[in-house]
Amino acid sequence: MVEKSIFAQPSVSTEPTAHRTAVSGSSAAAWGLLLIRLVFGLLMAGHGAQKLFGLFGGGGLAATGRGFASLGYRPGQVFAAIGGLSEALGGLGLALGFLTPLAAAALIGVMINAMVTVTAAHGLWETSGGVEYNVCIAVVALGIAAIGPGPLAVDRFFRWGRGGWTEAACAAGLGGAGAAITLAL
Repeated sequence: MVEKSIFAQPSVSTEPTAHRTAVSGSSAAAWGLLLIRLVFGLLMAGHGAQKLFGLFGGGGLAATGRGFASLGYRPGQVFAAIGGLSEALGGLGLALGFLTPLAAAALIGVMINAMVTVTAAHGLWETSGGVEYNVCIAVVALGIAAIGPGPLAVDRFFRWGRGGWTEAACAAGLGGAGAAITLAL
């Protein structure tokens, strides 16, 4: 009688199938990641455009600046521009897969600021005004930095285009540092 051990080494490559096929731009993983990047990134860019230009029903820089000032950011319009540019450029960067760790950092930093100044006092769930939405945005941005933007991205030509621990740490660290500096001002 031959026993099979669950600890036996497989005779084929141990490299995950998803990783082997993700190298090709025609894999489902590559197209799925592109879909996530495009939808998430363009929606975040649109959110920034609401703040900056009043597009898509947003208040524009003047109204957003007054809102930021009411939260204690002085001068409010400058911080509104920083927040709007972070969302717009971070979103476009993720959508294109361009400078992915920096794009993720921009969104993470804005979301940390939003959590600290607006939503943390209301608990977890968005229905009560809590951090749920902000956490989701920050985690998706961090996840894309960790995974890498995929082969259907501008960053595919660069080392950071493969993602990894260093890229995730860069996104989290720079986002956190940017948020800390902004909150300290």
